[in-house]
Amino acid sequence: MVISILTLFPEMFQGPFAHSIIKHAQEKKLVTINLINIRDFGIGSHKIVDDTPYGGGVGMVMRVDVIHAAIQHALQTVPTQNHLVVLTSAKGVTYAQSIARSFANLDHLIIVCGHYEGVDERVLQYIDQEIAIGEYVLTGGEIPAMVITDSVTRLVKGVLKPEATADESFSFTSLEPGTKADVDQSQCKEYPHYTRPQTYQNQAVPEVLLSGDHKKIAEWRSSKRR
Repeated sequence: MVISILTLFPEMFQGPFAHSIIKHAQEKKLVTINLINIRDFGIGSHKIVDDTPYGGGVGMVMRVDVIHAAIQHALQTVPTQNHLVVLTSAKGVTYAQSIARSFANLDHLIIVCGHYEGVDERVLQYIDQEIAIGEYVLTGGEIPAMVITDSVTRLVKGVLKPEATADESFSFTSLEPGTKADVDQSQCKEYPHYTRPQTYQNQAVPEVLLSGDHKKIAEWRSSKRR
């Protein structure tokens, strides 16, 4: 899978993408991350990427011609029809694990990082989906792009063992022995975890987890998901 990130600040991604699962996925050549500098497609000798908004207002707006050129470049780097162009946007669909799973099945995910006061509305005709990671304001779309990349990468086939993602927060896709088949999967989150020491400052591990009864353990975990 290829993830292309269109950004004005590619240097922001060097640290987060050089560690842990994302690093290993790239080393295994299961995921390729392309950082595309939008400014490379800027206008004139000063590589202008934004301008003042028509009608007046505070701030600057990213130009449609610049972003379109960057998107076209990204599309040409990976010749596939199994692609999606996403814009990080405060008015987008709230990101969720189900969306991450759908993105992980793509050959090419293109993420456009919004910045300044936003992008020219005409950019939307070149976008397949707008994504927001929450109801709050960030300086730009770089952090949301990192969130999307991290959540998608770990779901790409071969990056992690199947059991590592089948039964975790928001990914209740397989039923443990003793759990009901009619569980609302959209509401399934994480159950409490315990490890050694068995007792710490008078707080003991729940007895059911020490019982060896897998059915009871599964029922307990199902009841404690939060």
